[in-house]
Amino acid sequence: MNFWTSVMHLVGSGAVAYYSAAQIRDPQTRPNVLASFQLAESGSVPFLSTLSDRAASEGDAWLAEKLQKHAADETKHGHIFAHALKQINKQVIDFQNQPPKSENKSPQQRSPFFAAFFQGYTSEQLKPAVIDWNVFMASTYILELDASKDFARMANVLPDQDPVSRHLKQGMLSIAQDETGHAAYLYEAMTRRMTPNQVQQLVDEWRTRKVNAMLAMVGGLLQRQGETRSLVQDSALSENTSELIVA
Repeated sequence: MNFWTSVMHLVGSGAVAYYSAAQIRDPQTRPNVLASFQLAESGSVPFLSTLSDRAASEGDAWLAEKLQKHAADETKHGHIFAHALKQINKQVIDFQNQPPKSENKSPQQRSPFFAAFFQGYTSEQLKPAVIDWNVFMASTYILELDASKDFARMANVLPDQDPVSRHLKQGMLSIAQDETGHAAYLYEAMTRRMTPNQVQQLVDEWRTRKVNAMLAMVGGLLQRQGETRSLVQDSALSENTSELIVA
């Protein structure tokens, strides 16, 4: 990774950390943050499950098992965020019953971040049945590695005084540990297929893509003047405060 990319990575990571911490700490913006995490974590499960089946069919039992565990972890993470929303009487909007605002757009096309992160790849090339294993491993390694740090930072700014925030903090710290484990197996998976030098070159490429994606995301936020689409609605049923299951 060159000097410019290193600097922009540090600057971008700091800015994202500050913004995320402010969003998760503010009771007004926290529900939308939790909803976005629930959607992202739960939404990755079918992708990872399909990849696990593919790895098994290709004879890589080790990778298939790791991907299956990864999918199970993401399911658990989705439940943690959904439970946290219920504790504040919120839930993710049922988008299937919402009128579509645009058609024929993939998630990557709708998101400036993912459009930049996967620049040069079509939505067809990124489907689990055909995605290049090196592309999946390196891109997901970068995302999981950074997510582990982001979740830990956000957890540590949550107050310990009230039970709801304290339980959310415990859940997010547990998620951060899982993400660290995901990054570790993905890095090992790359070393099983490539030389150390090739792994480093691939990681540097996707680190550069992540830096460019963060810049695109910031540009998108500035264009919207910080406004984001609401992802939550009032929960149909209220729930008394209870502890998050993090085991």
